[in-house]
Amino acid sequence: MVDGILGRKLGMTQVFDETGRLVPVTVIEAGPCVVTQIRTVERDGYQAVQLGFGDVKESRLNKPLKGHLAKAGAPPKRYLREVPAAAIDDLQLGQEIRADVFSAGDIVKVTGISKGKGFAGAVKRYHFRGGPMTHGSMIHRKPQSAGATDAARTFKGVRRPGHMGNRQVTQRGLTVHRVDPERNLILIKGAVPGPTGGLVTITRQEIGG
Repeated sequence: MVDGILGRKLGMTQVFDETGRLVPVTVIEAGPCVVTQIRTVERDGYQAVQLGFGDVKESRLNKPLKGHLAKAGAPPKRYLREVPAAAIDDLQLGQEIRADVFSAGDIVKVTGISKGKGFAGAVKRYHFRGGPMTHGSMIHRKPQSAGATDAARTFKGVRRPGHMGNRQVTQRGLTVHRVDPERNLILIKGAVPGPTGGLVTITRQEIGG
């Protein structure tokens, strides 16, 4: 049993539930994925499954990746990611994994690359309050003290202007609202990281995980 799947974020919309309430959901094109490698405790020290997602021309792959996919009997795939697997006895290389590995009501976590915002100041990046806007103030949105200066350097972790976004983010505690296996769609209640068209990994979340 595979506890995750790769997908592409298609965007957000809203649907009605059984009681007539409006529910905001993120639509994800989940799979179909192909099993390209099976990790075992005896050989690798842990148990997981590597999935391939996204069709790509074979000419776009390098030789090691071509050989890896050929060994698994899998077609050319753009993305390879590992997901946890509760049981691997019924899995085979080249097997297709579809959206029906999840069902409505499942609690999941979604990992993706957040939207890049470029270079941002401390007010936008860390929500600093900023300085006065009137009475001759010249420190409106500038960062204030950088902390201790005895070391003649800026310590790591100091909140200063810099690159914002474009990093891996995992949103936990999301609920699967609906699954459409015929169209490989999963509707997840709420927002997930990343831009429209971005790669996301959906993983089943255990209680307290």
